Amino acid sequence: MSATTAPPTGPHPRGTAAATVDTHCPYCALQCGMGLRPASGEAASDVPLEVVERTAFDVNRGALCGKGRTAPALLSSRVRLTGPLVRRRPGGSLEPAGWEEALDRVVEGLSGVRAAHGPDAVGVFGGGGLTNEKAYALGKFARLVLGTSQIDYNGRFCMSSAAAALNRAFGLDRGLPFPLADVARTGCVILVGANPADTMPPALRYFTELRENGGKLIVVDPRRTRTAEQADLHLAPRPGTDLALALGMLHLVVAEGRVDEEFVAARTTGWAEARAAAMAHWPEWVERVTGVPVPALREAVAMFCDAESSMVLTARGPEQQSKGTDTVGSWINLCLATGRAGRPLSGYGCLTGQGNGQGGREHGQKADQLPGYRRLDDPAAREHVARVWGVDPQVLPKPGRSAYELLDALGTDVRALLLTGSNPVVSAPRAAHVTERIASLDFLAVCDVVLSETAELADVVLPVAQWAEETGTTTNLEGRVLLRRRAVSPPPGVRTDLEVLSALAARLGWERGFPSDPEEVFEELRRASAGGPADYSGITYRRVAEEDGVFWPCPLRPRLPAAGEDDGPAPDGPPAPHPGTPRLFLDRFATEDGRARFVPVTHRPSAEEPDADHPLLLTTGRVPAHYQSGAQTRRVAELNAAEPGPFVQLHPRLAERVGVAEGDPVAVVSRRGRAVAPARITPDIRPDTVFMPFHWPGAGRANTLTNPALDPVSRMPEFKVCAVRVEAAGSGSDGAAP
Repeated sequence: MSATTAPPTGPHPRGTAAATVDTHCPYCALQCGMGLRPASGEAASDVPLEVVERTAFDVNRGALCGKGRTAPALLSSRVRLTGPLVRRRPGGSLEPAGWEEALDRVVEGLSGVRAAHGPDAVGVFGGGGLTNEKAYALGKFARLVLGTSQIDYNGRFCMSSAAAALNRAFGLDRGLPFPLADVARTGCVILVGANPADTMPPALRYFTELRENGGKLIVVDPRRTRTAEQADLHLAPRPGTDLALALGMLHLVVAEGRVDEEFVAARTTGWAEARAAAMAHWPEWVERVTGVPVPALREAVAMFCDAESSMVLTARGPEQQSKGTDTVGSWINLCLATGRAGRPLSGYGCLTGQGNGQGGREHGQKADQLPGYRRLDDPAAREHVARVWGVDPQVLPKPGRSAYELLDALGTDVRALLLTGSNPVVSAPRAAHVTERIASLDFLAVCDVVLSETAELADVVLPVAQWAEETGTTTNLEGRVLLRRRAVSPPPGVRTDLEVLSALAARLGWERGFPSDPEEVFEELRRASAGGPADYSGITYRRVAEEDGVFWPCPLRPRLPAAGEDDGPAPDGPPAPHPGTPRLFLDRFATEDGRARFVPVTHRPSAEEPDADHPLLLTTGRVPAHYQSGAQTRRVAELNAAEPGPFVQLHPRLAERVGVAEGDPVAVVSRRGRAVAPARITPDIRPDTVFMPFHWPGAGRANTLTNPALDPVSRMPEFKVCAVRVEAAGSGSDGAAP
């Protein structure tokens, strides 16, 4: 790292900065700004840092949720890994080991499988929480050092359906094509399958400000969540019917003469086909399918269209379905037909979930992508990246399996796995099956901060540094590239992921090309992304630090001022650098002709519908105290006290039929397994639906139940809807549909 970007260091035994260091939260894609300073008092010997507000960062203005406030607790040696672990004999336990032994074992395991079964018998599985530098290095390591096509990451389970729909309609996937600040200034927001009050609480202020400014909020969710309680209108469709709901609204837009014909003619293609598809979805039919009354549909259309500007924002609800790409596409079609896209304060956006879910999929972790969001099957993209890497394009493997397909192939086609930043034993669909596949591997190496449920199955566990112990960039849900600064050195027995990859590459014959310095990696990432859809070439560590984030695309070439615009230095001075792109599509969409594409879609049932044996629907989600698989947050005492374990949320009518009271153990049974957790009875959920959070392993593991049916475009599993029955735990009686 250069002296201009390195944080100050002080005399603390672990190298804590002497002053407050500005950085970002390690959890969700808001990437809230926070300050870290040396802790004081008795706790300082165990947890060296404490969080302070950073009000100058405009995304959260100092506000933090409980997860962010308690993030330094993970720095404690009591809860995190502090040295490598090795399983020295089959069936034996993990034992402490030195780094040399652990790295040698990883090289032996990966290279042995590769020699016996070929490079594609070795897989790599990454994570949406890895920095841009680590995601880039991991993809390069898989394709060059291991020569494997078998790499994907848990971000496939996050917003891949929205990404596919955005690419299909607009030619570019950036979760939000505008800053979050625009949300508070628009006239109406339809929030589909999102609960930011629980999942990213500091973002809720944008929706509060929206209403304070006179705007309207419509929430689409089968549960009356804390977010839905603040809405002007709450639509509670049956899980898996969001596609029908959007098509019904588009039908009404056409029938009521609310189409922006001028915008459609000037800036889109494909409207005739999309219009015909939507008109087949009569509002009365939509009411029967979704359970949303026609008057409520009409009210939603009026709110959305009567406002001068409007937005649709989706999250995991409509996306984590086997028809997620089409479902998101239907909401994009609604925006396009009403002229609510490519204009100020209007548009479609996706609320990305994981901390670096946006950047993590832009730089090579996905099975089909190269850095800069280039396609791996594009000859020009292969040539560009191969030139940066100093290899022949023919060396680069073809696209491999998507995330669930890769996990499903473990132990058969894929015999060894290097996994970092993910915990699929808890987070993957059909989790019991995935656990069996992982356990059947010839070799498993896991890089993690904590001993996760997946790491417990490994042959080698490598302890890696976490967010406060290393510098790197992330890209938040707005497409804003941010700098996380190191505030404390990792413990002596811990290395960064970049150091691990550098050491493994050297042992496998690549002495050059895998530096451990994050800024050096970022400089290569800039070159690899240059000219690609996600162009970072004009972004530097210095710019990100000085400007508090830069929005991509930001090419290296300067931006010339528009006619009559006074921008940049005097004519005889150097040209001004490109300022970045906070708002996309205002002039043109990222397609060849600059027009957005309508994609005709029609409703279809979920992959698994209720029947006599499984008469109910399960949907899953998060709670405020925990994050993703809970591998980190379940180790924080304050968060565990707030939410100590899993539960089953069900309607009073359903609870009465099943014969359970508040707190009674309830069994939820799907075609894939059985989960047991205490009942939480509330009228804030549909009577035909049950809800479980997915943060816990063991008997209450929600993903034991979920369906791995995949979207044909995005390869997203259907986490959000599957058929189940509910029983009083220990009984043999089936829960009946109310």
